[in-house]
Amino acid sequence: MSDDNIVQLIQPGSFSDPLTEVLRDGARSLLAKAVEAEVAAFLTKHADLKTDDGRNRLVRHGHLPEREVMTGIGPVAVRQPRVRDRGAYAKDAGLIRFTSAILPPYARRSRSLEVLIPILYLKGVSTGDFEEALAALLGKDAPGLSPSTIARLKETWSEDHARWKKRDLSARRYVYVWADGVHLQARLEDEKQCILVLIGATPEGKKELLGFTDGARESAQDWRELLLDLKNRGLAIAPKLAVADGALGFWKAVGEVWPATREQRCWVHKTANILNKLPKGRQPKAKRALQEIWMAETRKDAETAFDAFITAYRLKYEKAAACLAKDREALLAFYDFPAEHWKHLRTSNPIESTFATVRHRTIRAKGLSVNNGSDWCWLSRRARADRVVPVAVEIVAAEVHLC
Repeated sequence: MSDDNIVQLIQPGSFSDPLTEVLRDGARSLLAKAVEAEVAAFLTKHADLKTDDGRNRLVRHGHLPEREVMTGIGPVAVRQPRVRDRGAYAKDAGLIRFTSAILPPYARRSRSLEVLIPILYLKGVSTGDFEEALAALLGKDAPGLSPSTIARLKETWSEDHARWKKRDLSARRYVYVWADGVHLQARLEDEKQCILVLIGATPEGKKELLGFTDGARESAQDWRELLLDLKNRGLAIAPKLAVADGALGFWKAVGEVWPATREQRCWVHKTANILNKLPKGRQPKAKRALQEIWMAETRKDAETAFDAFITAYRLKYEKAAACLAKDREALLAFYDFPAEHWKHLRTSNPIESTFATVRHRTIRAKGLSVNNGSDWCWLSRRARADRVVPVAVEIVAAEVHLC
C-alpha cells in the first residue's frame, strides 16, 4: 500500500474551501500592507523629531508577536510593526507611542463580527449554540466565541442600554416621531404587554431610535411615563407631527405632554380596520379606493377621493364609511408637510419593519413549550423584554436617512 491510494476522509465539522483560503490570504496581505502604510505615515509625520546626536527619534523596531484577528471570513493572522522612540525612556511622560487605528491593542475580533453576534442572537440562536453556529460560519478554529464570551457581550449590551436610557437629550430636536407597540410572541401571562417604541426624525432628515420601554399598548400611563422621561432628560421642543395607529392611550398621552404636536393616523392600520368592516368580495375594490386617497398628488385630490369613498359606501356599509370619516383630519395631516416626506409620514411602518426581528426573537409558550432556547422558558414576559431590549438597541440605534 502506498500514499497514492490512501484517501484522506473529511473529518466531521471540517471542510476544504479553496475560495475561502484565497480570500483569507488576500485579507492577510491587504491587512499587512494597510498597517505598514499606517506606520509609514506615522513616521513621516514625526520625521522632524531628532535625537541629540541628529538621528531620527522615531524608527521601526521589528514586529510585535503574530496574532490572529477573527473577521467575517474567519481568523486572519497579522504581524504589526513596532515603533521605537529613541529619545525617551519607557517610563518617560514624553514617550511617543504608535497605536494602530486598524489593529487596536489586544483586538481579537473585527467590529463586523461584534455586529454579527447580536444579530444572530435576535434571530434566535441561543447562548449554548453560538460556538457551533459561528464555527460553521467562520471555521472551526474561531477563537473567543465560547458561551462565556457571548455572556460577557450580553452584559455589555445591557450596560450600553442603561447608558442609552440616561443620555442627555437637551441638544436634540425631532421634527417627526413614529410610535407603536411591538408585541412579543409570548403567551406566559394573561395581561397583554409589549414594547412601546418611539422613533424620531431630526431636522437633518435622519431617523433615530428615540426611546422605548415595556408596557401595555393601550395604556395612557405607560406612554405618558415614556414621553415625560424624554422631556425630563432635555427634549424641550415637541415634534411637529406624531405618526401612530389608533391606540387611544398614546394619543391621550401626547395631548397632555406635547399638546402642540399634530396627529397623523397610520394609513396601513386604518385601511385594515375599514376592510374588516366590509365583505371579502368588496375589499379589493375598496382597498384601491382608499389608496387613491393617500396616494393623491395634492391634498385637494385627496379630499375629493375621501368624499367619493364615503359617498360610495355610506348607504350600504355605514360602519366602514364612519371608520374613515371620523379621523379625516388626522389621516390627511401629512399633506401639510414637504411632499418628499409623505411616503414616510403616512404609516408607522418604520417601527413595524425595524422591529420585526425583535418580535420574532421571542417564543410562543403555553405550558412552557419552547423552540428558541431553553434559557427562556422560565422567564416572565417582562423579564424577557428586559433581555431583548438591550440587544435591540444594539441593532436599531443606527441612524437611517429619511430622504
